[in-house]
Amino acid sequence: MSIFDRLTGKAGKVDNASAMNVIQDILTSTEEVVSTYKLIRDFIVFTNKRLILIDIQGVGSKRDIQSVPYKSISRFTIETAGTTDLDAEIDIFISSATEPIIRLELGRNRDNLNEIARTLAEEILG
Repeated sequence: MSIFDRLTGKAGKVDNASAMNVIQDILTSTEEVVSTYKLIRDFIVFTNKRLILIDIQGVGSKRDIQSVPYKSISRFTIETAGTTDLDAEIDIFISSATEPIIRLELGRNRDNLNEIARTLAEEILG
């Protein structure tokens, strides 16, 4: 992931250990981290059981952690980057919601987009 992507909030894949100090206390005994993406200071973590979003707020150590079990995700949509729209997006919906609960902006990196979509599909359809 380029420095420009980090500054503009686009997600890039990072080592799973990057988020472990934030989530290790909330993982279940049978839960494993599958993949991790980072946006400036925030994390998107895929485990074998759920999606964990970590929003690190302010200057200190305040964190907003959102946990979405895969069984709650009913569908997701993918929007690829185009000529004028510079980033790809994945919207994640739960139950019968008409608005997405989560919007992930992934920059132009098609590999990240495809990998996240594949991970979501595998876990949702599991």
